[in-house]
Amino acid sequence: MKEKIESLRQEIESQIQLTETGRALYELKVKFQTELKGIMAGMKNLTKEEKPLFGKVVNEFKQSMEAQFDSRAVVVKEMELKAQYEKERIDITMPGKSYKAGALHPITLVKNELIDIFSGMGFEVFEGPEIETDYYNFTALNTPKDHPARDMQDTFYLADNLLLRTQTSAGQIRVMEKQAPPIKILSPGRVFRSDDDATHSPMFHQMEGLVVDKGITLCDLQGMLQEFAQKMFTSSTKVRLRPSYFPFTEPSVEVDLSCSECGGKGCRLCKGTGWIEVLGAGMVNRHVLENCGVDPDEYTGFAFGMGVERIAMLKYGINNIKTLFENDTRFLEQFED
Repeated sequence: MKEKIESLRQEIESQIQLTETGRALYELKVKFQTELKGIMAGMKNLTKEEKPLFGKVVNEFKQSMEAQFDSRAVVVKEMELKAQYEKERIDITMPGKSYKAGALHPITLVKNELIDIFSGMGFEVFEGPEIETDYYNFTALNTPKDHPARDMQDTFYLADNLLLRTQTSAGQIRVMEKQAPPIKILSPGRVFRSDDDATHSPMFHQMEGLVVDKGITLCDLQGMLQEFAQKMFTSSTKVRLRPSYFPFTEPSVEVDLSCSECGGKGCRLCKGTGWIEVLGAGMVNRHVLENCGVDPDEYTGFAFGMGVERIAMLKYGINNIKTLFENDTRFLEQFED
């Protein structure tokens, strides 16, 4: 029995000095305790006279080894701390890392500016759902299923009666159904059309407005657009209305602004005309008012809609709409304040 204890002592003492981590020391201690327990199990074979003597030897051995484990634990802890400090050491003479502050995207800048401009004219903001029913996106806007105007918009259908809205005008219907005139709302948001080239994107942002009240005329629309144009671009910007067609307005107009690049003299940007087409508008069609429960003999209104990307491209001189969606930091950092 004494030979077994001595053999275990030599084995553990030699291995203790080799441990360099707390985990290795713990595992060695568990091994020692397990083997010592096996040796102590042999006490049942000793005589009554031998048991007290053997017990004394085992206790002294156990206390000696635990003292060595405790002593080594202090050394191992210091080694681990030193290794950790070395790993986490920081050279305070190294130059610090600089991080650029973020900036708002040009689409967000233009959207916020548009909201500020129209809010200053008394418009309230309403945001409708991006997934719309066929009724709100087309039918209620005087575009029934067999209407040729549907061919003007390539629509993403999710089901027979559900689609990704092609225009934020659907929000105007929702407001007129729930709110009695006078109404003066601005409806910004994302819209979706199957169209993709240098000036069109399958997903883009619109900003549409609606005014319904007694005595509203086309002159009110023109005056409001003039105020918008001069605040968004320059104080000398002029507005021109041209006859057009939209199923939800009658009469309908295309709205041109005098070219901010050449001041109306004619240049490459405006293709020599001095004017740039910006948005569509018109007086709200009687059928649209009737669909929403508004008496067209008592109330009139005007509506307008513009692409936020279109305004951003004109304002910042961007010639390709895809640039707005590529997230190129070299482009975006030009808009930092």
